[in-house]
Amino acid sequence: MKKFTFKGVLDGFRQSVQPQATRQEQEIQEQLKADHFTLKKTFRHGFPYSPTSFAFDPVQKLLAIGDKSGYIRILGRPGVDAHAKHEGESECAVLFAQFLVNEGALVTVTADDTIHLWSIRQKTPRIVQSLKFQRERVTCIHLPVGSKWLYVGTEKGNIHVVHIDTFALSGYIINWNKAIEVVRTSHPGAVIALCDNPLDANKLLIAFECGLLVLWDLKAKCAELRWQAAEAVKSLAWHYEGKYFVSSHTDGSICSWPTKPQAKPQSQVCPHAKINKDGNAEKCKPIYKVDLKSSATGETFTIFSGGMPSEKGSKSNCITVMVGKATTVLEMEHAVCDFITLCENPWPCETQEPYAIAVLLQYDLVLIDLLTPGFPCFESPYPMDLHESPVTCCTYLTDCPSDLVPAFYSVGRTTTSKKSCFSEREWPISGGEWSPASCSYSEIVITGHQDGSLKFWDSGAGTLQILYKLKTAKMFEKPRSHVAHSHPESDNPLAVHLIFLCSESRRLCVAGAMGQVMLFKFRKVESTSEVLVLEIPILYENFDDIYGTSPECDFLTGHQVQKAESSDSDKTAECSLKVRNGAQRKPPGFQSQLVCLTTGPNRRNVQVTSLCISSSYGLMAYGTEYGLVIIDIIQKICLLSVACPDLYGAHDPYSRTPKSPKRIENKEEQSRSPSSDQKSFVSNKKRVKKTDFLIKWKNKLDGTFSRSRSSSMSSIDMSSSESVTCLAFIESYAKRNDILTLVPTLWIGTSFGSILTLFITMPERDVRKSQPVLITINGGPVVRLKGSITSMSFLDSYGSIIPYTFETWRDEKRDNKDRTPTKSSSRTSPTFTPTTANTLSNTSVAGGASAGGGAGGGGGAGGGAASGGAAAGGPAGGGGGAGAGSAAGAASGSGSGVTSGGGMSSSSASSSGISGSVSTGLETLTDRQYIVIASEKQTKVFDVANQCCINRIQLSEMDFAVKAETITMKDGSCLATYLSNGHLMVHSLPSLKLLLDTDFLPLMELSFQTKCKQGIVDPMLSIWGQQIIVHEDTTQISKIFCFSHKGHGLYMASPTEIQKFTISSEFCQFILEMMGELYTVHEMPEQPKEGFFKGLFGGGAKLLDREELFGEQSGKPNRSVARHIPGPNLEQLGQRASTAASEISRAHQLAMERGEKLNLLEERAERMANTAQDFSGTAHQLMLKYKDKKWYQL
Repeated sequence: MKKFTFKGVLDGFRQSVQPQATRQEQEIQEQLKADHFTLKKTFRHGFPYSPTSFAFDPVQKLLAIGDKSGYIRILGRPGVDAHAKHEGESECAVLFAQFLVNEGALVTVTADDTIHLWSIRQKTPRIVQSLKFQRERVTCIHLPVGSKWLYVGTEKGNIHVVHIDTFALSGYIINWNKAIEVVRTSHPGAVIALCDNPLDANKLLIAFECGLLVLWDLKAKCAELRWQAAEAVKSLAWHYEGKYFVSSHTDGSICSWPTKPQAKPQSQVCPHAKINKDGNAEKCKPIYKVDLKSSATGETFTIFSGGMPSEKGSKSNCITVMVGKATTVLEMEHAVCDFITLCENPWPCETQEPYAIAVLLQYDLVLIDLLTPGFPCFESPYPMDLHESPVTCCTYLTDCPSDLVPAFYSVGRTTTSKKSCFSEREWPISGGEWSPASCSYSEIVITGHQDGSLKFWDSGAGTLQILYKLKTAKMFEKPRSHVAHSHPESDNPLAVHLIFLCSESRRLCVAGAMGQVMLFKFRKVESTSEVLVLEIPILYENFDDIYGTSPECDFLTGHQVQKAESSDSDKTAECSLKVRNGAQRKPPGFQSQLVCLTTGPNRRNVQVTSLCISSSYGLMAYGTEYGLVIIDIIQKICLLSVACPDLYGAHDPYSRTPKSPKRIENKEEQSRSPSSDQKSFVSNKKRVKKTDFLIKWKNKLDGTFSRSRSSSMSSIDMSSSESVTCLAFIESYAKRNDILTLVPTLWIGTSFGSILTLFITMPERDVRKSQPVLITINGGPVVRLKGSITSMSFLDSYGSIIPYTFETWRDEKRDNKDRTPTKSSSRTSPTFTPTTANTLSNTSVAGGASAGGGAGGGGGAGGGAASGGAAAGGPAGGGGGAGAGSAAGAASGSGSGVTSGGGMSSSSASSSGISGSVSTGLETLTDRQYIVIASEKQTKVFDVANQCCINRIQLSEMDFAVKAETITMKDGSCLATYLSNGHLMVHSLPSLKLLLDTDFLPLMELSFQTKCKQGIVDPMLSIWGQQIIVHEDTTQISKIFCFSHKGHGLYMASPTEIQKFTISSEFCQFILEMMGELYTVHEMPEQPKEGFFKGLFGGGAKLLDREELFGEQSGKPNRSVARHIPGPNLEQLGQRASTAASEISRAHQLAMERGEKLNLLEERAERMANTAQDFSGTAHQLMLKYKDKKWYQL
């Protein structure tokens, strides 16, 4: 019999716990490294904001648009879309642009009076060289077709000539005093327009601001003819025969001038002037530009912008086309910036054959077909209508199910019929070459708009194409106009604030400006039904006591409660949205299922700050500026409506005690729902069965690890309400060290930095539609951070994002059969056990794409939409118990590799196939679960099972996180953060090791999205009152800034443009392959030659040797007029040349030194040889001397 000893018991105990201890202390092998990350802006989509210049190449068929921010956009055929920006001092408005026809080059003039030469022979345009005028301001430019000399008009009235190739200023100059001579005694003003005679290049027509027109003889260096217009001149245009030209004026008139000495114009007309009762013509607006083109049939097109009557109610923003006696007025939706007549023939000395007009509007690009009767417009292939209604939020989903894009396209095509008013001819801007790049995953961008609409875009292969448009305004009655200003959001009550899309179940949740939350379900067939409405109040015993101070809230989060007086309660109720009564027709696509109208104190509308849905649980949760609401989307009832203080139970750290003396004692039998006062919900004037809220208060938090914080951290005393900013559904551990039980849980993040949990008890699947879902309030914060919570995400024991479970979408047309999975398989967890087998058989566990806040639910600061990386972890609608909570996957063929999983707030989740093997051992249940929590000031990685913080980082005092997301990239996950100082940081998970920190985007560039519209106040230079504006603004900015999986992201660069970027080094290598070629080889049409008879009798085109006239023989230019600035390539070339020259001289010097050393060595060797020879001779003589002597004779 073995002897019992105490030492043996201890040894046995050590052996039993040793494997578990080793398992708990193992380190996660992180796959991502710093060299995997490179930040680069990729593609820009939308319409250039505030365009200022316009240019067209008639041979290459490329269009260039410059804007006030210094950007140049070059457009060709669909897919050929390049953008570049002027840097440095020239980062300002692009005043003029002109192509070098068929040369693959572009000349631009910026507001700092610098002329730039761009090369577009490569996929990305780049500046070759620049010329900055120092004494004069540039007011116009003119480059004749086929010429290398650019005419530059200035504000002082002078005309300079610049050589395009060298960007050298010519000594030839036309001074204003020589141009006017004795005609005027005062300065004529700036040069407004320049153009040469189409048949005689020696004659240059100059228009001055005062209305003086001068025909200048370049060779004779004198004015040949002068005319004085009665009104100021706006533009000039020659007839192709060169016998006359037309000018447009500020009084709305067009004058025709022959090339003869004549005091008055040959004809003067005001096309849109009306004759009043007195017989006088009414005043008209200026004609800003006029163009004169001719066709082979002899028709002359007179095209101009403006000139409409100035009286009230008259049309404006028009393009007028006059052909013979017919006049056609084309009214535009926006102000006309510029227009260009597109012609087949680039040479102005022949009939140009116009076929279209390109009109640049303030917010659109329109092409008019001149060859079709009625002049219809071409249908634009570009996404120029992105800003049709201002964008209020957006989300970016990568690696979506492959059948989602075709599904959106099919319903978008059926609901949007092609307008018959468009021209049937092909889009005329067809320059460049582009072939769609093959991409292994789909990309979808969803934009929410101010008018309540949502647009779904296919953003794969570097393009942006509209798929489907959803209008939520059809669900509501039109709001009353007399209460338009009773609510801060009532001007735009339908504006979309938050979006959540579960791409696998195809359920969509949308939150609006007035607190409305709408649930949609995707269907391919049309239906007609009523919309169920739930009116949900968020109740609290005394809302006056919600106001308090967060112990570590160093600044306000922007969710300020605006107290409504009792007298205003009627007004606030009137401005609430009302859903239309009766059955509504619902076209194919997303069809409304449920509308939740949430109200706060005095029935005022509340702001929705976070949104989340779990299709597997059948639950939807959304947070407001006051509290939390949970909806059962299967039974369509409200399960919970609770204010934030009640989420803490008896563990509220902020001591918000109601003033009411009738405070309920802490007794189990008196525990009630905070929403028990709600009697019923209204649905189209029909009563809905009263919902019993089953809530269990958990006054004692088992193993709580909320730590008290020092009161000294409370540096300010401000009143702010606590709002729910982040939500996530996940199967998580219920108690500390209880790693055997995974229960459905809702994790909640608040604006005070608290993380709270609610436990969900699901009924069995077969009784899911009849039995209630039980919600248990855990009570007390699990963990607290500084600042408002922006995102949450869950990791498994391998460091991968835990994918969410979902209910797959079913096509109702196919007898409710399950949809065939679009992926080859679904990812399972290394912790896959028989306990979860039944769950996984009914729900596909994958990192599928979802938007809105799945793992960190797109909070108020998180904004926009998010993906559900950890959105849900339970069975498909039933079975509480243990589920696939720690699901992620090992790498293929490996049990410990890190693989990509789902996502977190305001991003999309990736989907992958099964990897790793199925494990059923008991040790797999000991896998840990981590939660990555990001706030405005801190980031923490928390061990859920052991309830302890394992890693943390904290931002500096003056910086805060505007957006933070957990994303998957390559074989791992990381945390991407955009900071208020403009930096973008990437940290590895779960170690929070810094992988990337680079200056990316100043926050000021996104200030157009702010409410104050005056830019963002610098927190270092502001008082606390101004800082409130800062963080309110960044809340809105975070809604239009998105991170997504695979290292992609986007933001609204302007009110009309989306800018995409990437942090993936691997993707940066393929960007050029996805871009289109701008320049293609085209044969230049031959220049018309002067015929014998035309040369004999006149009328043929006369050539001008500009090289002889403007070259070295013209003399040396004044160096103080302009300064040449070599481009980056020339500088690099010069540096390389100088480096090579220095290397050659250095090598030459070394060779010389080596030769000298060799000569010295040779001399030394020769001396040594001579010395050795002398020594040998002396030794021989000494030997001969003593050869015959004996030793004793020495």
